[in-house]
Amino acid sequence: MAQLDHRIQADETHPIDIAEAVALRRGWEFQRMADDQIAVTIRGQWRDHALTLAWSGRDEMLRLICCFDLDPPEARMPALYQLLNLVNDEVWDGSFAFWPQQRVMVWRYGLVLSGQALAEDGQIDCMIRSAVENCERFHPSFQSACRGGEPEAALALALPVALARAA
Repeated sequence: MAQLDHRIQADETHPIDIAEAVALRRGWEFQRMADDQIAVTIRGQWRDHALTLAWSGRDEMLRLICCFDLDPPEARMPALYQLLNLVNDEVWDGSFAFWPQQRVMVWRYGLVLSGQALAEDGQIDCMIRSAVENCERFHPSFQSACRGGEPEAALALALPVALARAA
């Protein structure tokens, strides 16, 4: 992952301002939803990834959510949940969850910035890229589990990290 050559300017101390600056430099589509929220779209190998970053001053946390549609048959839900446990054991910097009412798979990560800590553009770039890489990496596994694959076999379909990063 290439480092961004940028120093934080005095007016870019809000995490969402920094996320916007990262999106601009990377050429990613984005829309500022509010002062404390931004939506970013990044093209991937399997699909476009829609990410939302939201800042909570009360919690001093920058939260990232990346969702994609997944509509498993009800009979496949136990296998999907078993696969989720296996997948989440493979990742350290976030986790997947399935939101059954919305029928979406969600990658989520929270960057704690307590004590007036400031986020750096490299941190935010890394968390966005990691979300996309993990969604790309495990997409084949989730699809397999929804179509009848056993969880362990589905996990074996996960792309190697290097291929997911190339997407």
